[in-house]
Amino acid sequence: MAELNITPRCVIVQGNFDVLHPGHIRLLSFARACGDKLIVAVNTDAAMAVKSRINETHRLEMVNSLECVDEAFLTSKSPQDTIEEYKPYAVVKGKEFESRDNPELAALNQYGGKLIFGSGEYETIADQYIRKANKLGSNFDFSEASAFAQRHDITQDKLNHVMDRLNELKVLVIGEIIVDEYVQGTAVGMSQEDPTIVMTPNKTEKFLGGAAITAGHIKSLGARSVSLYSVVGNDDAGQYAKNKIGQYHVHAELFTDTTRPTPLKTRYRASNKTLLRVNQVRQHKIAKELQSSLLNKLEKSIPDIDLLVFSDFNYGVLPQPLVEAIIALCKEHHVKIVADSQTSSQVGDISRYHDMDLITPTERETRVALNNPDDGLVILAHKLSNRSNPKNLVITLGEEGIFIHIPDRQTNDWENDRLPALNRNATDPAGAGDCFLAASSLALCVESSPWEAFYLGSLAAACQVDSLGNTPLSLTVLKQAISESFK
Repeated sequence: MAELNITPRCVIVQGNFDVLHPGHIRLLSFARACGDKLIVAVNTDAAMAVKSRINETHRLEMVNSLECVDEAFLTSKSPQDTIEEYKPYAVVKGKEFESRDNPELAALNQYGGKLIFGSGEYETIADQYIRKANKLGSNFDFSEASAFAQRHDITQDKLNHVMDRLNELKVLVIGEIIVDEYVQGTAVGMSQEDPTIVMTPNKTEKFLGGAAITAGHIKSLGARSVSLYSVVGNDDAGQYAKNKIGQYHVHAELFTDTTRPTPLKTRYRASNKTLLRVNQVRQHKIAKELQSSLLNKLEKSIPDIDLLVFSDFNYGVLPQPLVEAIIALCKEHHVKIVADSQTSSQVGDISRYHDMDLITPTERETRVALNNPDDGLVILAHKLSNRSNPKNLVITLGEEGIFIHIPDRQTNDWENDRLPALNRNATDPAGAGDCFLAASSLALCVESSPWEAFYLGSLAAACQVDSLGNTPLSLTVLKQAISESFK
């Protein structure tokens, strides 16, 4: 028996892929699940018995757009010749071929390869398997953004100048790392035993969240260097975080705490809607010894940075004594400081971050911090400013955009404005706030006006929610959004 000469458990599918339809995608997804690597051989125009309306180059591009495909190429060879060349672990064909003559079988039998028939699950939603395009979406509405830009003398040249200066900055991010897991599937009906939605999972993906993705956004948007300080558990999620953060070109100082798991949030989704979220977290504060270890490291790093970002998810990594010590160090070394403190399933208090250059709470986080369910946004913002004394306050309003409040301490007055959400149809709202904080903070550090900074932050958030999962936003995409917003 001949030895396999490529990656073990390599699977090959060969076909025309004339018009790439959901049936193709389900078949290829099934094929990928049968092995470790999926190679797709796309027949050339000359090799096709019936001429296609779509040329071979476009057919290959469509196949390559699928996440489940590891490699694709054009071929004029027969399936038997392809098998002879690659000697795959298996060849996958549609279920309809099971009762037909399959000449591939003789070639596979020469070395013990498998012929597998299957067409994938009919519940599979094909769009879930298309690779995310690194381009601007079609859901953007810049009409009110243009009026905002005119009010505050914001131009494309000014914003591009801001973006060009971001590579001067050294940034440190501190807070909780979160691992976000997405289980994609199809809701197939209600259970007959109890009133529960039954879901068939098709695909699982993991992303870094929390302080890690904030650091990733900052680095991807052009900062010269980014360091991440956090605490993880001794578990699989912590190991995933350690391995993944290096891909973002972020320097990580991760401390291990065996008494707490790395926060893991699993979302079960069907038809672009989240059915259920399961949070595996603990919220007790890190021990004083661990706080001292963090502070000792920070004392050496803070003098050399331009910006420190508190990315606080209130799972215990940032107790108040540690926060106050870090703020004092930043003031001593003239480092800008920004903060985001989340109140969702957990309870936080953004007002404990005093004298920040920027804070970005949601409306709910603002009301929780002030214990104030009654006042309007203007009064609410003014009261939070009086309590925590930020130079800039932005209250994020989800689908309604942002409310901007800039206090004037000399006159005891303030200036307010708003920007609507620039993306009318968010694919996934996860990470919008992280991206807004990252872009706005960087801009403030290179002496942009607050209005320019928050315009950039809103553009960044709109780009971020245009695809599933919280992944670092590229500088190229943000620059494209800047350009589009001034057309």
